[in-house]
Amino acid sequence: MDPGILVPPKGYGGHERLVYMFAKAYAKLGHEVHLLVTRGSAVEGCTVHGYGKEGFPPSKIDALLAIPKAWWFIWKNRNSFDLIHNFGRLAYLLPVLNLRVKKIMTYGREISKRNILLINKLKNKNLVFTGCSSNLVSRGNVAGRWETVYNAIDFSKYTLVEKVADDAPLMFLGRIERVKGCHTAIRIAIETGNILMIGGNISPLDDEKKYFEEEIRPFIDGKQIVFLGPLNDEQKSNYLGQSKALLFPIEWQEPFGMVMVEAMACGTPVIAFRNGSVQEVVSHGKTGFVVDKYELMIKSISSIEKLDRGEIRLVSEKKFCVQLLATEYLNLFN
Repeated sequence: MDPGILVPPKGYGGHERLVYMFAKAYAKLGHEVHLLVTRGSAVEGCTVHGYGKEGFPPSKIDALLAIPKAWWFIWKNRNSFDLIHNFGRLAYLLPVLNLRVKKIMTYGREISKRNILLINKLKNKNLVFTGCSSNLVSRGNVAGRWETVYNAIDFSKYTLVEKVADDAPLMFLGRIERVKGCHTAIRIAIETGNILMIGGNISPLDDEKKYFEEEIRPFIDGKQIVFLGPLNDEQKSNYLGQSKALLFPIEWQEPFGMVMVEAMACGTPVIAFRNGSVQEVVSHGKTGFVVDKYELMIKSISSIEKLDRGEIRLVSEKKFCVQLLATEYLNLFN
C-alpha cells in the first residue's frame, strides 16, 4: 500500500480500510500475512513492515522515495511469499514481475492505460489485474488478465435499522467535491422539504474548496441542511441508520462508491444516478433506485417506503462481505 495513511485509517482512507479488512480476513483463513504500509500502522494477526511517514497527501519526495523502499523490501523477500497483493503503485511489482510468485494488482481508482500497456510489454508471470467494478475494468482492460472483485466492508460495524420515521432525514456522504453532487442533494432536500445531513471531508484542492464555500456552505443552516464533517465508522452507522435514504447524485464515472454499501448495511436505500459502478452496486427496486434524471431522483423518494430495509441489508451482505471477497481474491489462481 502507498504510504501516507495509517492502517487502519483514523478517518479518511478507503483503500487503507480495504487493506486492513482483507489482511485480517486472509489471516483468519489461516494465511501468514505481512503488510508493507505506513510506519505506525498495526493490524492484529499480521506482521507490519512500516515505511514512509503519516501525512496525506504525501509530499512528492516521500511518494518518490516509497518506490525504491518497496522495491528493496519485495526483492529481499521475493522467495518468502506465495502471493503479493498490491493496492499501491503498479511500479512496486517491477522487481518480481517475471518471477513465479503470484501477483494481484488491484485498482480502486481510474486506471492508467499507458502504464498497463507498458507493464505488459515486459516479461511477466502470474500477474492478475483486478478492478473494483466491471465498469472500471472495462475502462482499463487494454492488456493482460483482468478480473472484477468488488470492494468490501465489515458488516459487523454497521447496525441494521429496520424502520425509520416518516420525517427521517436524507443523507449525503462523501468527499465534498463537485463530481460527488452534494449541491444536487441540497437542491433535492430543499425542493422536497426534507432534512439533509451531509457527512464528509472538504477537499484540499483549491477549486473544490471554492466549490464548498460558494455552493455548499451558504445553504448550511444547522436545521434543514446540516453539515456533520468527516465521520468515522461508528458515526456513519449511526447517521446512515437514522436516514430514510442516501442520495448519491454523482456526476462522474464512480469506480465503486463504498458509501452506497455502507448505507445498505444499515438497511438504508440508495437513490443514485446511473453513472460508473452504480448499477453493479445498487439493485434497482430492491436495495434502492438507479435513475437517469434529477426529476426521477425526487420521485424515487416517495417510493422508498416500499423497500424492505432488512432485505436491503441481507442482499448487500451476500454480495459485499469481506470474507466472501477475500476468498474471491485467493481463488483467482485456483
